[in-house]
Amino acid sequence: MEVAANCSLRVKRPLLDPRFEGYKLSLEPLPCYQLELDAAVAEVKLRDDQYTLEHMHAFGMYNYLHCDSWYQDSVYYIDNLGRVMNLTVMLDTALGKPREVFRLPTDLTACDNRLCASIHFTSSTWVTLSDGTGRLYLIGTGERGNSASEKWEIMFNEELGNPFIIIHSISLLNTEEHSVTILLLRIEKEELDMKGSGFYVSLEWVTISKKNKDNKKYEIIKRDILRGKSVPHYAAIEPDGKGLMIVSYKSFTFVHGGQNLEENKNENMSEKIKEPLYYWQQTEDDLTVTIRLPEGSSKEDIQVQFLPDHIDIVLKGQRFLEGNLYSSVDQESSTWIIKENNSLEIFLIKKNEGLTWPELVVGDKQGEFIRDSAQCAAIAERLMHLTSEELNPNPDKEKPPCNAQELEECDIFFEESSSLCRFDVSTLKTTHVVNLGSNQYLFSVIVDPKEMPCFCLRHDVDALLWQPHSSKQDDMWEHIATFNALGYVQASKRDKKFFACAPNYSYAALCECLRRVFIYRQPTPMSTVLYNRKEGRILEVYSRDYDSVKAMEQSCKFRENWLL
Repeated sequence: MEVAANCSLRVKRPLLDPRFEGYKLSLEPLPCYQLELDAAVAEVKLRDDQYTLEHMHAFGMYNYLHCDSWYQDSVYYIDNLGRVMNLTVMLDTALGKPREVFRLPTDLTACDNRLCASIHFTSSTWVTLSDGTGRLYLIGTGERGNSASEKWEIMFNEELGNPFIIIHSISLLNTEEHSVTILLLRIEKEELDMKGSGFYVSLEWVTISKKNKDNKKYEIIKRDILRGKSVPHYAAIEPDGKGLMIVSYKSFTFVHGGQNLEENKNENMSEKIKEPLYYWQQTEDDLTVTIRLPEGSSKEDIQVQFLPDHIDIVLKGQRFLEGNLYSSVDQESSTWIIKENNSLEIFLIKKNEGLTWPELVVGDKQGEFIRDSAQCAAIAERLMHLTSEELNPNPDKEKPPCNAQELEECDIFFEESSSLCRFDVSTLKTTHVVNLGSNQYLFSVIVDPKEMPCFCLRHDVDALLWQPHSSKQDDMWEHIATFNALGYVQASKRDKKFFACAPNYSYAALCECLRRVFIYRQPTPMSTVLYNRKEGRILEVYSRDYDSVKAMEQSCKFRENWLL
């Protein structure tokens, strides 16, 4: 069995500035332009059943204004009329008038179960589009930079099941075949999942292809699915289509074997994820065991025998679980029922009330214990005496209590320890893994549209930008730029929503949810002179803080998503 290589990110020391002292505020104004729209942007609110943190990460913080990384002065949005509108950004004059480049053939408002429409600029002449209802479009646009030759035409569209958003796509062209590979994201409900919220994140790898010599239409030739428990911070397909890189808090795995739909249309794609045989909970008085029943199970198929120190469960003639219990139970009071969700619940009454069981059946590792919030709170309260949030009254004490007030922001270890994984699409295996530890993920940006998007991580107080290179097996991630002290600075921005940087690394920008945008310029010479008011020294770096998000929108060229 092949094991993924454990890798690390190599920092380029010449790109670090140990003499950097800080940012200073500049009040120099920037021009601000406003533009009225004849139809509102097609915004979609989260529904009541989309209540998890993953729904918020994937859809609640979605950016509705999309930058065309192949043509830096063009941004797009989709309005309530189903039109894809294009805006030309001209910094020296004003915003160009929005123009319609494409209209969706379906009515977006007619579907209640929909997500925000999403668009990705696959190449200089191809676009992938999701209408938010579960339908995928592949569109040929012509050269988008030239309005005379630009003509959006649907080359492929198909219903792909539950609604999704597009997070990345690439175009591969050779003499024999043109193919487009797209990465789709869904958050789906696992009805039989009894752990946590019951939702999981699905990444679907879809390949659409057309044989040039056969002159056939575009069709789906391959679909693979990865499943995880958290929305990825970053997910991108390699330029050659041979791999996939994901930065996420929780790991992803392929659950559908790489099926070629042209050759294996009748093969079963699904693979069951190995799950616990049963789940169990406990209070001071009793225990509850939950077992998922096979389809079509009835009361007659179930046999449960209770003994004071033993349990025996038989399902459809097969022994499901048998063994000695950790402690004694009241067999007369213990019982079981079949729930509506096709599960069996067994209630065991403890004889020794207050005793905490470390396991249900002695030596059995097939189950999973679920601790409820009340138990966690009780344990935390019992451990409260070991910590203190007050200033240490006796610093000379041999073992002073922990005091969080004495920690700097940069000293705090992040709870979410993410990992960077590289998957090989041909084998569906993980080939490289980087444990990011406390290197907090900050944002991604497209520096070169022919390459994979870059991702920015916090390293100590700085923010470092990394460019993936799939062709370099020994040095797959290159450190290309450093934003001095930005990792430290952004930690205080609790309301941050969008984070990005310029393609030439000259500045970074942070947009908050409500009003403010912060722009942090790199240490480069300026036309105006700034002085430190206390020491009288001339400063060469500064930041800008604006109370209007539109000032940022219309004055800065983004190579990734724009803020609307």
